[in-house]
Amino acid sequence: MKLLLIPLTWGLISAALTVVSFLWAPRWVAWSVVALAFVWIGWRLWRAPRVYRRWGFAERDEDVYVTNGLWFRTLQCVPYGRMQLVEVTSGPIEQRFGLASVQMVTSSTAGTVSIPGLDATAAAALRDRLIARGEQQQAGI
Repeated sequence: MKLLLIPLTWGLISAALTVVSFLWAPRWVAWSVVALAFVWIGWRLWRAPRVYRRWGFAERDEDVYVTNGLWFRTLQCVPYGRMQLVEVTSGPIEQRFGLASVQMVTSSTAGTVSIPGLDATAAAALRDRLIARGEQQQAGI
């Protein structure tokens, strides 16, 4: 999905900037904008699959680990008993590809922990498991 959206979104933005720069700027500025757009889109296309592969989660007995980050790794631990809300979201483009995201809202200052890019049925099953475990291990705040 990201590999489709990156050239589409950044291609439209760079096309608009190119048209504007060809109309009101010197030619070398316009061609610089075109070159930078190709480099930026190429960079994003190279980076997208690697970022996607770095997302991960693990369900343990008392909590869920969620990790992400290409260069700077982040590891978040969400105890089942501290989850206030677990929801499955899917935008129009995600629906087209049959994907969904699971979001866990906690009482911490971080707020929401998200697991994106799951199959829609797997996301619904994960939500149900997290809710069931949260009810079993409910902790008072």
